[in-house]
Amino acid sequence: MSGQNKRKRHTPEQVIGKLREIDADLGAGLSLEEVARKHAVSAVTIGRWRTTYGGMKGPDVKRLKELQIVNARLKRAVADLTLDNQMLKEVAKGEF
Repeated sequence: MSGQNKRKRHTPEQVIGKLREIDADLGAGLSLEEVARKHAVSAVTIGRWRTTYGGMKGPDVKRLKELQIVNARLKRAVADLTLDNQMLKEVAKGEF
């Protein structure tokens, strides 16, 4: 992969900051393509960021991160319990 095509992951805080800058640039009359080029992202990325982070402030981002961590933990717990349930059903039927 060449240096130009490397993906850069932005933190939610960085995205919110960039969205503010992007909105200011758009308000100043720049086109979406010019703004995307200026911030080294695609127009599609800007749209995705707006969908995900539009209107968020700092505390909202922190809460989103916390909820994502809790959600991941709950998904693992459900997967573990589902697997345990399936194993118990097989043992009860004598299919092991």
